[in-house]
Amino acid sequence: MQLLESGLKVKEYELLRRNFSDTGCFGFGIQEHIDLGIKYDPSTGIYGMDFYVVLERAGYRVARRRRCKTRVGIQHRVTKDDAMKWFQVKYEGVILNKAQNITG
Repeated sequence: MQLLESGLKVKEYELLRRNFSDTGCFGFGIQEHIDLGIKYDPSTGIYGMDFYVVLERAGYRVARRRRCKTRVGIQHRVTKDDAMKWFQVKYEGVILNKAQNITG
């Protein structure tokens, strides 16, 4: 969770609506790993990182267990709106409709 929070801090807790999938997952990327506060190592250089978060409700294990697998009901699945609402409440995040052009 600490790594996720530092990644969101780099993005200033702003994600695009298209970063969220229909299955309740979301992801984003950062350009430079040193923005997270990791020391620069000349042998590895600078690299970007991708974050991907999968949200599930309690009881989702029934779809993955070995014995007596069954499907998760429609009402129990995490939707795109649920994931966006969770992000806004948990991290006080902002969801943008479009990417804003930065001209310099």
